Amino acid sequence: MMKQTSKQILTMLAFVLPLFALFPAGFQAAHAQSVVTAIVTDPLTGIALGGLDPVSYFTETSPQQGKPDYEFIWKGAPWHFATAANRDIFKRHPEIYAPQFGGHGTTGIARGFLSDSDPRAYTVFKQRLYLFYSSANREAFLMAPDAAARAAAENWPALEKTLSTN
Repeated sequence: MMKQTSKQILTMLAFVLPLFALFPAGFQAAHAQSVVTAIVTDPLTGIALGGLDPVSYFTETSPQQGKPDYEFIWKGAPWHFATAANRDIFKRHPEIYAPQFGGHGTTGIARGFLSDSDPRAYTVFKQRLYLFYSSANREAFLMAPDAAARAAAENWPALEKTLSTN
């Protein structure tokens, strides 16, 4: 009788113990997601757009590196600008010049998930700045930009709720 009970206990443990291993992994994944911020910043410097000037995406042929002398804090993130004039323009209308979706990868958002972005993989579409994880993602967006922008805008509110504000 004792042998049979021991076998039953060992069998139950063999099935139950692996389930306990899933709990910490699930907990860590949920915790990791909560530290993704609403505004994408450089992981080393904490600066939005990797220090590139958001206004310069609209006014120059390529984005310009911002300077710490022309810094502005918006939505909890520092933004750098190439000139004081660009900083002042951004201050008046940050929602126009800041990347859509806090700088998260637009193609990923259109597909229903958050992804990183590269500030040098971008497009300005309908006077809004969109960032992408890669040039391939940018090309996918540009194949049907209206549909992709619409899908991203529809998915963004639910995804945004999962992000940290700081």
